[in-house]
Amino acid sequence: MNTSAAVPTARPLRLSTAAPEFESSFAQRLHWSAETDSAIEQRVADILADVRRRGDAAVLEYTARFDGLQSTDLRSLELSQSELQAAFDGLPGAQRDALERAARRVRSYHEAQKKASGESWTYRDEDGTLLGQKVTPLDRVGIYVPGGKAAYPSSVLMNAIPAHVAGVAEIIMVVPTPRGEKNPLVLAAAYVAGVTRAFTIGGAQAVAALAYGTDTVPRVDKITGPGNAYVASAKKHVFGTVGIDMIAGPSEILVLADGSTPADWVAMDLFSQAEHDELAQSILLCPDAAYIDAVQREIDRLLPAMPRASIIARSLNDRGALILTRDMQEACAISNRIAPEHLEVSSSDPHRWEPLLRHAGAIFLGAWTSESLGDYCAGPNHVLPTSGTARFSSPLGVYDFQKRSSLIEVSPAGAQQLGTIAAELAYGEGLQAHARAAEMRLSDVPPMRAAQ
Repeated sequence: MNTSAAVPTARPLRLSTAAPEFESSFAQRLHWSAETDSAIEQRVADILADVRRRGDAAVLEYTARFDGLQSTDLRSLELSQSELQAAFDGLPGAQRDALERAARRVRSYHEAQKKASGESWTYRDEDGTLLGQKVTPLDRVGIYVPGGKAAYPSSVLMNAIPAHVAGVAEIIMVVPTPRGEKNPLVLAAAYVAGVTRAFTIGGAQAVAALAYGTDTVPRVDKITGPGNAYVASAKKHVFGTVGIDMIAGPSEILVLADGSTPADWVAMDLFSQAEHDELAQSILLCPDAAYIDAVQREIDRLLPAMPRASIIARSLNDRGALILTRDMQEACAISNRIAPEHLEVSSSDPHRWEPLLRHAGAIFLGAWTSESLGDYCAGPNHVLPTSGTARFSSPLGVYDFQKRSSLIEVSPAGAQQLGTIAAELAYGEGLQAHARAAEMRLSDVPPMRAAQ
């Protein structure tokens, strides 16, 4: 029987920046709409309203409907700490070791991040007034972790550990377990990362439970973590009631290559994002046409052996690109326009190009630094801005689980200086009570003026 038709092929779009049609073709390949289907938006709004109104009962009803998990008491869907530890203890030794080593590296990175940018500070000016900033953690956060077939223990580490390092007192994890299928690595990761409470619920109903609180699920201050279109829509809806990390789009990788890295390494790096889903985007920028040809040959050679070959092929065919640039400087400029989630600088001298790169979620320097190492165990967070939002946003970090309060302690001498300034401006704005509150602290209190 001839099975050749079942073997997928991948032909990423070939572009050259020197071609007249480059700009239009490039823009069309980059385009992706983040708009959620209107039917999903309405369904999510209905679920959120129902959970807000009926609490546990609504969460149980939707969990039974969408996950096939029947229960009459939401407390039965909470995972105990002993169950999390049992999942960890039951892992093969190599998995336990890898999980713990990854967690140590992620924790070490975020501890350094906290020291660099997350501390309180004060100073006194010349008249003795104290000014400063007080950094405090959020009280309670919720982390959403995909479950079932799409189970990501690495997402547990990347969301829970920076929250733990920030000093968050309670970390509430929700993870769907369709038909009751619990992933031991996810549960073990929750144990290693210090998750406080965990519930086997998911979807928009889990987001609603975290945002509004129910009799069983506590209300949180912020929700982080990836999910499907329903989860993303629900997070968007509850923003303002709680904080959220971001609305994530499809995964992306951009490889800047000078031709010095083995072509099969780069081909597999492109696969590493394409295998996430058909909407993922993998792009190569390189000034060497022969090298681009070599990467395409490796794509052809390696693809048939990949378990997710059909997904990779669809992603590369629909959204992938191999782009010939005039030089590496131009490649860096195009990279800044794309502002990718993951940016690999696959060069023999990556530090030559790094200063030119302004917009990226994470930058991976050198041929030995595969993006997958950042996904699992390098240390920096893998929750990154997508869809060009790296132009104005940052990776998830300790700072996402902290808030800042300004500190002001005005000295008697300082009140004399600041009071006259504040009063003048307040009168100008027509706010006499503001002005008078400042003037009453002056040693020589003037009569109240009319608003200007």
